[in-house]
Amino acid sequence: MLAVSGGIDSVVLCELCNQSAFHFIIAHCNFSLRGEESDRDAAFVRKLAASYGVPFLLKKFDTKAYAESHKLSIQEAARELRYGWFDGLINNPSILDTASLDTLRLLADPTMPFTPRPICHLVTAHHLDDNIETMLMHFFRGTGIHGLRGMLPKQSYIVRPLLFARKQELKQFAQENSLSWVEDSSNALDKYSRNYFRNQVIPFVQKIYPEAENNLNNNLRRFADMELLYEQALETHKKKLLEYKGDEVHIAVLKLQKAIPLHTIVYEIIKDFGFSAHQTDEVVRLLSSESGRYVQSATHRIIKNRRWLIIAPAHSEQAQTLVIEEDEDVVVFENGSLLLNQLTIGNKQVTIANDPSIAHLDKKELQFPLILRKWKKGDYFYPLGLGKKKKLARFFIDQKLSLTDKEKVWVLESNKRIVWVVGLRIDDRFKITGGTREMVRVEVQR
Repeated sequence: MLAVSGGIDSVVLCELCNQSAFHFIIAHCNFSLRGEESDRDAAFVRKLAASYGVPFLLKKFDTKAYAESHKLSIQEAARELRYGWFDGLINNPSILDTASLDTLRLLADPTMPFTPRPICHLVTAHHLDDNIETMLMHFFRGTGIHGLRGMLPKQSYIVRPLLFARKQELKQFAQENSLSWVEDSSNALDKYSRNYFRNQVIPFVQKIYPEAENNLNNNLRRFADMELLYEQALETHKKKLLEYKGDEVHIAVLKLQKAIPLHTIVYEIIKDFGFSAHQTDEVVRLLSSESGRYVQSATHRIIKNRRWLIIAPAHSEQAQTLVIEEDEDVVVFENGSLLLNQLTIGNKQVTIANDPSIAHLDKKELQFPLILRKWKKGDYFYPLGLGKKKKLARFFIDQKLSLTDKEKVWVLESNKRIVWVVGLRIDDRFKITGGTREMVRVEVQR
């Protein structure tokens, strides 16, 4: 499938594919941004498809409305709409209407049952000048090595066979083959960033460095090679650092702290889980933070859990479970912080504060590590003073907790036994008695 605007680049692409005897269809997006001129372009491309005797697909968008509703620039909106449609045509051809399906039958083998999956690749007419502009735009906007190497000849289902050619070469080919095309009047306007680079920035730089475009082309090749080396090194670091456990990724803090360059490696690990470059510093700070602190993206949490960073889906059980070692004195969780203090009391009398935010626990009954987690259906404990077990769901009803309050409840657990319903009641089996010699005082600070 060729993405054809009607401009000189895409017209040359059509002619080259035809001369190479490729089977293709033509797809055109009408973004409704230039009034009659947009409709003129669509009509031109329709005639172009007819002249080659190939199917023609047209999609009309209300780009301005989409940009406003999604709070995007016109350029960003057009890109999303364009590639959203193309992606659908490639991966879900059922989105085609009946007329479009009929045209696609021309490409099917008449002896075989027809299924609407003849489209394998999207071919665009991006050329070398486009790629130089893309690299510069990425550079000034802020990018990593992936942005500096510009567009690739093939990415997923997208193929860009003209990236080797300069714009002037395409124009010369069009003239030699007596090709017709349409001019997009908006290309002369500098209000779009790409046009500004094309019409102002690059010509200005060439006044000082006449070979600037050739040098930038050479840089594109160097950056592509650099990206390969970068990816190889990164893969080596990931193999050493990442341990996959189901849908979680575990990273040893001590190993990661020794990794160089730390910030770059951290970003390359976390970006695949929805984290932005701006969150890299936050994740690095987790390495020296208290257990329980976390950084969250739209889909995942990175949790500091003792000597590990754990990347887990945001709503997974692990994202709501923390392990507390015997030597830890502060643990952070979503309701606040747990402060743990171990005391030797010997034969002294201990005054127990009547405060549900503080738990006094007999250390000899505890088995470390402790687990701090959200309560779940089926949990039960032996409430202090009751002398028999009770399900937490029933306990919450007795305490007249609202649905919102229940959702916020965490429990402290020792060897699969609930020690404390945090901030509400301890378990009778772990209370201080006359025989208690060592005590663990746990306080929740919200």
